[in-house]
Amino acid sequence: MSNAYRLTLTLACLLIAPCLTSVAHAQDTTLPVLSQTEFNQCLAGLRHGDSFARISDDTWKHYTANLTPDGSILPLLDKQPEFTLPAWDYMAMLVDKERVADGRAAYQQWLPLLRQIQSRYGVDPAIVVSVWGVESNFGKITGGRPLVQSLGTLSCFGRRQAYFRTEFASALQILQNGDIAPDKLNGSWAGAFGQTQFMPSTFLHTAVDFDGDGHRDVVGSVPDALASTANFLHQAGYRTGEPWGLEVKLPAGYAGSSTRKNKHDVAYWIAQGITQANGKPLPPNLPDTGLLLPTGTQGPAFLTGKNFDTIYSYNASENYALAIAQLSTLVGNHNDSIGFVTPWPTDDPGLSRAENRELQTLLQARGYDIGMPDGLIGAKTRVAIRAEQGRLGMPVDGRAGQKMLAALRAQPGATH
Repeated sequence: MSNAYRLTLTLACLLIAPCLTSVAHAQDTTLPVLSQTEFNQCLAGLRHGDSFARISDDTWKHYTANLTPDGSILPLLDKQPEFTLPAWDYMAMLVDKERVADGRAAYQQWLPLLRQIQSRYGVDPAIVVSVWGVESNFGKITGGRPLVQSLGTLSCFGRRQAYFRTEFASALQILQNGDIAPDKLNGSWAGAFGQTQFMPSTFLHTAVDFDGDGHRDVVGSVPDALASTANFLHQAGYRTGEPWGLEVKLPAGYAGSSTRKNKHDVAYWIAQGITQANGKPLPPNLPDTGLLLPTGTQGPAFLTGKNFDTIYSYNASENYALAIAQLSTLVGNHNDSIGFVTPWPTDDPGLSRAENRELQTLLQARGYDIGMPDGLIGAKTRVAIRAEQGRLGMPVDGRAGQKMLAALRAQPGATH
């Protein structure tokens, strides 16, 4: 069972979080008002569906009798940051100096456990730690929305109702099994929960009790959460000992294959004139790989193999998989350079979380009510940015970038 089509992101909601992972995407529009009558009618119809056949009457009544729909969820359906943000913004927020430092600390703290997990499932500990970091900031941000309410709402309103009905039934199955306590089954607006943000159906098929306490607890148990993640990647086809890939340099005027799905051996890529990003020849033991060009031939380029594909299966976004892969590389070494050798094709790069907090603080100093500076660019911050962009004669798009931050730094005491 794949986590693909996880309309969450940790990021979209937390960020992942304000639902979750790291980049909040609250909406600027009026929230829809959902009909309780229509919701009750929908739930009554679902009760007799095949997906809910294993749910007892007692479980169903207990968790749905007083259930209300959450209208704040629907606007988030089309705002996943891994699909809507420019690659340079997405990567700047997910793979910054803070997360690398925290990832290295978590790696060292949990290394004995990670080695045990690697021994059983064969997955590189740095990749497991990186999933943990991106999905919940190492367990710090796991989402606060009750899954039953979120998934019940999405089962009856909006797009992809059939998908969410399966997840709704799976959430009820988790509660019925006693795997997770009701007050702990909270997560993102789309239903992902726990320290590495499993969808309920993925939990039922993949979660493991690694600490041996009789419960598969991906919420409160770090061993269970990390081992379950490794088991997911193992089941997705992870190949022990293989790299996820590497950054490469294209020859001038390259016009060859440009999809990670079209894989070739290293001899093919050498013949195409492709080298490592530092100009050195490609390693002779590189497995079959495909070429990933997130922003075309003018931006960073990567040869990616099977293990990149398994990361992609965790959340079907190439930007997401690249963030995990790059973070794992940085966690596993002591390179202080966060970015890629080839810069992104933009004159206005993205901001790290620390830079976002600075930007929010500068906006507050100008009199804008944006709440606590948290590095998560939500609706209030974007409204303030638009106002300042208009005042400064900049393009008005509400985006937090280096140019906006530089403009605010230049006039820190101004008021609107």
